[in-house]
Amino acid sequence: MDSVAEYGAFGFGLVLGWFLYMVNRYRKGDMALGDLATVLGAVGGAAVTTLFGTAKGDLFGAYGMGLATGFFGYFLVLVILVAASANFSADFFLDGRRKRPAADEYIPETVRQAGLGMDEGTGNHKG
Repeated sequence: MDSVAEYGAFGFGLVLGWFLYMVNRYRKGDMALGDLATVLGAVGGAAVTTLFGTAKGDLFGAYGMGLATGFFGYFLVLVILVAASANFSADFFLDGRRKRPAADEYIPETVRQAGLGMDEGTGNHKG
């Protein structure tokens, strides 16, 4: 990559790839219109880079590399954080399992209001 446009396309793809993984990872229930819009945004980004790209497709290539880097980078960061935490194991990737908070720990009310805390009494994560 040797131009600002290529770095911009890479950065745009990186952000969309990261967001695409996050939306699909934390989606609740069946696929919704908002989830579809995220995927269409990724495809639309590719279309825009080809419209404004060079004949060789440098912008599309940079966008694709950014999309892949963001998508798999999110997963890699998640793997590292789960491995480093004593509260999670590989089961987190299967069904979201984690340890319950200790008796002297609590979940702040702002997190509960956002729907990201644990279900009362079950120890299951809501988000």
